[in-house]
Formats: sequence, structure tokens, C-alpha cells
Amino acid sequence: MASRILHRLRHALAGEGEREGLPDCGSEAEEFPESSELEDDDTEGLSTRLSGTLSFTSNDEDEVTEEAAAPHGTRQSLGEDLGPELLEHAPPLAERQGSNMLTRQLQELWRKSRGSLVPQRLLFEVTSADVVNERNSKYVLYTIYLIRAGQFDKAPASIARRYSDFERLNRHLRHHFGSDMAGVSFPRKRLRRNFAAETIAKRSRAFEQFLSHLHSLPEIRRSAEFLEFFFLKDLQGAQRSMCTGMYCEALATWANAHRLQDKLGACRSGHFLLTLAGLAVCHQELDQLDEAHACSEKALQLLETQDSHPLLAPFLQTHVHLSWMLGKDKRQAEARLQGLRDAGLTGLQPPTLKELLIKHPLP
Repeated sequence: MASRILHRLRHALAGEGEREGLPDCGSEAEEFPESSELEDDDTEGLSTRLSGTLSFTSNDEDEVTEEAAAPHGTRQSLGEDLGPELLEHAPPLAERQGSNMLTRQLQELWRKSRGSLVPQRLLFEVTSADVVNERNSKYVLYTIYLIRAGQFDKAPASIARRYSDFERLNRHLRHHFGSDMAGVSFPRKRLRRNFAAETIAKRSRAFEQFLSHLHSLPEIRRSAEFLEFFFLKDLQGAQRSMCTGMYCEALATWANAHRLQDKLGACRSGHFLLTLAGLAVCHQELDQLDEAHACSEKALQLLETQDSHPLLAPFLQTHVHLSWMLGKDKRQAEARLQGLRDAGLTGLQPPTLKELLIKHPLP
């Protein structure tokens, strides 16, 4: 019964998806037998046999190296190991010690504030698989769209991941959620013919099924490992783009991260507030003041009862400035900011959102 309903949902989405350029997706992921291989030249017409679901750019052979390490720099990382409890009250930010305290607060919040997840019925659809040739590596990059089921999704979000990314997620989840992962299937690693079209097609189906199965498990769906698989790379990339002044590129990346978190139901987490901060800064730098104001207003709504949150004062400061620029009422934000100062929860000049995003990168 469930499979028939899912098939009808996918079929209904296919009609809308064609108008938006989103190919249809099969209803089930196949097993991944080791014996099913194609010869190097046995790829012609495979996309047609798959009803246009996948596009292939190469059919070469493989294996790959991992991505380069994160860029080196002098900025302090948010990846340090911290204590297990979330700080409930932030002390006053001293001139010299405030930066370190703020860093620790942000680190703890990014780790611990996973938020209240609102489950959404999602379809995970691999729409393309491209063979990437780099100087010292060669791999298949799978593009996956996240689409809300049961309705036409006007703003689907997408990610691009390679086999090693999926394998790392599978390994981490099995380590932390062994019993939940017992019934989850994952395509085996192959020693050869990794770039044969049939191998790519079968893996694509398997990855769709793998993500759908994970999303159906509540504990895994709420876990940091699962959520960050989707949007952490976007957040890191957006921060790097901002550090080099590439605000248009950063804005597009922040926006995709925003859509991903919205679809995954993670809109009350520290990562989501970070995303709103990035959007607000980029819109402001690009003179899109109304959009920046809307982002800061949304963040302040989420922070309504969190006076000790390290992002509250910077968001209030941004909101006051944007309201003044746009001729909007800023008295409420000014009063709340002054209340934080009177309570010793922030200094006279709290760090700006831009300073926080540049000086405190995610790991």
C-alpha cells in the first residue's frame, strides 16, 4: 500500500518536475549486486532506459582521493571540544576576554542547539551523476534534490556529494546508532568499474533509498551527523566566500543552506541562526536592505526568549541600523538592546554579524 502511494506521489511530481527541469525518480532503489557490470563501451542509451532520470558525462574507470583539507588560517575554529552542558547565561563581554568567551559560546551553541525538528515528508532524487577529473583524483559527483512530497515544491534544495561522502555518513551513523542502522542498506564499494554507467545508475538508486530510509528514523533524522551531511558544506563555503568579499556567491550558498534546513525541519537550531546572519550580511552588502531587514527580523523572533544568546545583540544592532536606513520603527529593538547592556549581557559595542561570521568559522 505504502509503495503504491509513494509511486503515485512520484508520478504526480514528475509532471510538475518536468516543467521545472527536475527529472522523475524511480520508486525503489535496487540492490547493488557485485556481478552487475557494463563493459566500458556499454553505456549508449542507458539514460533512455532510465527514463531520463540520470545524466552521465563520462563512463571511465576510477578511484579517488579525498577532498583537500580545509584552508589554513589564523582565525579561531569552532571545532574545539567543549564541555557537555550548554551555557545558560553569558557573562559580560570584556574588552580583551570577550572574544574568547564569545567563541566558546558559539562553539557550544553550534554543537548543542540542534533545535526542534519538524519532520517533513521528503523525496530524495538523484538527478545527475557527473564524472569529475581533477589533477590527482577522479570521482563521480551525485546531485541530489530534496523535494517535499505531496505538493509542488517551488524551491527544491540540492546538494552534490560523492561516494566517499555517503560512505563517511554511513560509517559515522553505524558507530553512533548501531541498532537503528541494522536494517539500513548501503551500496558496497567496488574495486573496478566504478564509472560504468550501470554502476552509477544503481548507486544513484541506492543513495536515494539510503537517504529516505535514514530520514524515516526519528533519532537519525534529528542527529547532527545526518543534518550536517546536507548543509554543513554550504555553511562553510558561504563563510569562505564572505571572507574574500564574494557576496553574490556567498548569498546563493546561504540561500541553498536555508532551503535545506527548512526542508529538514531544522529551523530552530544554531546553524539556522547562523544562516540568517549570513543572509542578512550578504543582502546588506549588496544593498538589498529590505531582504536583510526581513532576515534580522526573523532571527529576532526565534531569539525572543533567549537573552543570553551570543547572536542576539549583533542581530539587534543590525536590525536597529537597517530600520533606521529604511525608515522603520526601531524603538523596540533599541529598548531590548539597551536592556541587554543594563543587565551586563553585552558591551557598548557588541561585535557585528559580519565580524562574527568572519572571525568564528565553522569547523
